[in-house]
Amino acid sequence: MAATHASRPAPFGAITVYRLVNGLGSFGEKLSAWNDARVTRKALAALSDRELDDIGLCRGDIELIGR
Repeated sequence: MAATHASRPAPFGAITVYRLVNGLGSFGEKLSAWNDARVTRKALAALSDRELDDIGLCRGDIELIGR
């Protein structure tokens, strides 16, 4: 039995399409993470100072937690 190894180059444009799809996926993940942080900051900002103190936070911590 003879072993053959056929090495073909990728079809024209395949690598470009692959990079584009990966880039869009990366952008989607970053957008989702940004939106999650925005929602978290908004929810924490809506709490009163007493409620924030109950969970061990102060107003200055909100921006740090959202990152």
